[in-house]
Amino acid sequence: MMSDPHEEPNADVNRSASGDASADPIIRSVPSPAQPDSPPAEPPYRRSRRARHAAVDEQQAPAEPPSHPVLFPETAPTLPSSPPPAPQPAPSLAEPALPSPEPVLPVQSAADPVIPGLSDPEPELPEPGPRRGQPAARERQSFLQTERPEEPAREGVRGALNRIGFRLPPGETEQATRDDELAVSQHWPGPRTIAVVNGKGGAGKTPTTILLSAVFARYGGAGVLAWDNNQTRGTLGWRTETGAHDRTLLEMLPEAGRLLGTSAQSADLAHFVHHQPREKYDVLRSKPIRLAHENRVNPDDVDAIHAVAAKFYRLIIIDSGNDESDPMWLRMIDRADQIVVATTTRDDHAEAGALLLEALEERDERSARLAKQSVVVVSQADPKATPADVSHVVDGYRSLARDVVSIPFDHEMVDGHLRYSSLAKRTQRAWLAAAASVARGL
Repeated sequence: MMSDPHEEPNADVNRSASGDASADPIIRSVPSPAQPDSPPAEPPYRRSRRARHAAVDEQQAPAEPPSHPVLFPETAPTLPSSPPPAPQPAPSLAEPALPSPEPVLPVQSAADPVIPGLSDPEPELPEPGPRRGQPAARERQSFLQTERPEEPAREGVRGALNRIGFRLPPGETEQATRDDELAVSQHWPGPRTIAVVNGKGGAGKTPTTILLSAVFARYGGAGVLAWDNNQTRGTLGWRTETGAHDRTLLEMLPEAGRLLGTSAQSADLAHFVHHQPREKYDVLRSKPIRLAHENRVNPDDVDAIHAVAAKFYRLIIIDSGNDESDPMWLRMIDRADQIVVATTTRDDHAEAGALLLEALEERDERSARLAKQSVVVVSQADPKATPADVSHVVDGYRSLARDVVSIPFDHEMVDGHLRYSSLAKRTQRAWLAAAASVARGL
């Protein structure tokens, strides 16, 4: 049957829509009634491409029931819940390429499990400190005891009660003694030098040097040297014990280079120093039997002797001469870490010591600091001196020095060899207090 040439091109489609729908295998659902001005049907290749993009847009948008049936040119594949990016078709010359849709990641709810490496690009590290709702962790206390345990009292009534079974702490007097013993028994990082000074002869410089050395050595151990730095007739060797030789610093000076070498040993100094077996310190003597010009020592010699002493001793206590203008005396001040002014209750001795401190304050900044940090030891050399005489000198030095310590009269200090163990108990206690005051300034 020949078709009418005047019949419309879509007449067969319309007839199929009005008649049997299965006659057209492409049509899978019945469309809604055609609108009067509906656009012409699209070519199959264009409809297929748009159908694929519509499927992706439909997955991105919230699911809503369609308002009318959709015609599909062909069966569309079912997309997975997390599809990989769709392969892009080659751009056609007849139609510009559409932009590829961005992959949509599934929105994870609070109930979904967190999979490291997939859900989070970088796992979050736990914040330091206790978690919310947990108490803060307390620092563990060490089982080791760090504080110095205090021994029970050993003296006085408290000590007597402790000997019968009590355990009482020491009283104020005994505790002060223990604190002074602890102060003089410490060791410092590096050698320390103490200069005992007074421009007046007979003011007690040599006894002060000897007894301070004895206290530091008895409580702090070996490594203490008493050095007679005197251009004239120094008497330090006369008031201490003599060793197996009679050598002095004049014999040690030529050997200073060897003693400062790497092969030298501390025992080599036994050829030049005189050890005090009871008090545990050493003495480096001068040579008082020679005239002053024969004993002359220059500042370089002081430096060499001090270098040797500082290599082998932890504490150096220097007994000085009376000439404050001597370069040897001034170099001693330059090497000192602390000065001790020795004086008696005599007015001329006390005045000479006070003038020395005032002169050091004007010399230079370092000497002024030594004067301000000095310790004054006031010895009661006259048995007839009253407590008021002692207080007069002690109070006069309060504004000049860091501390002032008074030493009571003791017959063992008048003449001959000085031994700490031979002194009266109260004199020993006074010298312990003086040494402790010096130690607290080092």
